[in-house]
Amino acid sequence: MGQKRILITGAAGFLGSHLCDRFVKEGYHVIGMDNLITGDMANIEHLFKLENFEFYNHDVSKFVHIPGKLHYILHFASPASPIDYLKIPIQTLKVGSLGTHNLLGLARNKNARMLIASTSEVYGDPNVNPQPEEYWGNVNPVGPRGVYDEAKRFQEAITMAYHTFHGVETRIVRIFNTYGPRMRLNDGRVLPAFIGQALRGEDLTIFGDGSQTRSFCYVDDLIEGIYRLLMSDYAQPVNIGNPDEITIKQFCEEIIKLTGTTQKIVYKELPQDDPKQRRPDITKARAILGWEPKVGRAEGLKITYEYFKSLPAEALEKIDHKDFTTFNR
Repeated sequence: MGQKRILITGAAGFLGSHLCDRFVKEGYHVIGMDNLITGDMANIEHLFKLENFEFYNHDVSKFVHIPGKLHYILHFASPASPIDYLKIPIQTLKVGSLGTHNLLGLARNKNARMLIASTSEVYGDPNVNPQPEEYWGNVNPVGPRGVYDEAKRFQEAITMAYHTFHGVETRIVRIFNTYGPRMRLNDGRVLPAFIGQALRGEDLTIFGDGSQTRSFCYVDDLIEGIYRLLMSDYAQPVNIGNPDEITIKQFCEEIIKLTGTTQKIVYKELPQDDPKQRRPDITKARAILGWEPKVGRAEGLKITYEYFKSLPAEALEKIDHKDFTTFNR
């Protein structure tokens, strides 16, 4: 059959770049695509010398053309942190709607299997914990987070429509909080925010009283779950994340211990629609994919901290907090 070819959108981002690595390692010809609005070429520059990797600087919200055969598409193009999607709300909505539509059309044309990156944010501020795939969510469509939440919910809906109406092979992964090397230190998410503040010698900021919970999955575990889902024959959404739940305050205390910072915790007002709980029910992932996370938080955090410490000094520069409303993502 020859070498399998895969298109990965959002290729220069945190998860996209790790997916490029994985599929290059698996022997695929990888076509990376990113408009670099939030991605960073440094994440994939090590792949440029390889014959089985190519890169297109392109916005998938515009028509997408890929010459030749295509076997798989992984759609990971989207701003994914509050600091990004609050700054570029229209682009966030467009990449989830127009971008997904364009890629589903490409998948149909190429007879390719397409996996979309959905998110635990489709559950909104959940009324059930942990969140199973059957839970429909509690989302404010016109709140500040609505541009991201509803883009992803629409993305799931149009993907399922292409699956049922056009017979396109589709997969939907609902990604819960993930961390690891290549996260942007200043992207506004809780882990890099805490570590960044510790490295800069600042007090660590918690929004609300810190009783909100999150569940953190190490990136290698997540990539394995995505790989298994793509290769499965299951078309309904699947949660991939770590069910080990922790409060934001406990997590902040872990970061203080890890970094050895002597700074204190300061509390600020909880932003609108910030979810109080976030924990995946991974029953389906275990049963259908034989997957569960393997990397413990202590081990994963140590690797991630070493990565952040290795960054150049300018990467540690303080961000302007007025540009976004929450660290607690």
